[in-house]
Amino acid sequence: MLDLYQIKLYWLIRKLVGTHEDADDVLQNTFIRIYKGLPNFSQDSTLYTWMHRIAYNESLRFIEQNKKKYHISIDDVNRKYLDNLMGDSFFEGDELQVKLQQILSELPDKHREVFNMKYYDDLKFREIAEITGMKEGSLKTSYYNTVSVIQSKIENIDISLLKK
Repeated sequence: MLDLYQIKLYWLIRKLVGTHEDADDVLQNTFIRIYKGLPNFSQDSTLYTWMHRIAYNESLRFIEQNKKKYHISIDDVNRKYLDNLMGDSFFEGDELQVKLQQILSELPDKHREVFNMKYYDDLKFREIAEITGMKEGSLKTSYYNTVSVIQSKIENIDISLLKK
């Protein structure tokens, strides 16, 4: 199970927490929670969706703990995320990708998370609803509003690239 889902969950977590080191820590905690929770897995959703929800919640828990621990504002978190991204040797984005990440960092957390799950993780709105506990209609509205914001902030972007 670890080999099958480790990379997907790592990148989900990484998009939320920002750094490789933090993502590794959160991933480890995620797998501990998954193994402890397996006997209680009710199969109401797919195994991957269930694991994704655990990783998502573990990431949010980590972010909240750091905000409280270090008394940092959301603006500081966003700046740190962009600084980490630009210094990341694995980031191979061009100018457009950098601009997209900058725009995403300025969005409210929920909008950014929904966009990331739909656009990057290619999850269905139904799956995102299971993970976040939000209603599908609200998710669709959030996603398409985010796409509109991105389109308005990036000149000459092909919007079909962002609609799925």
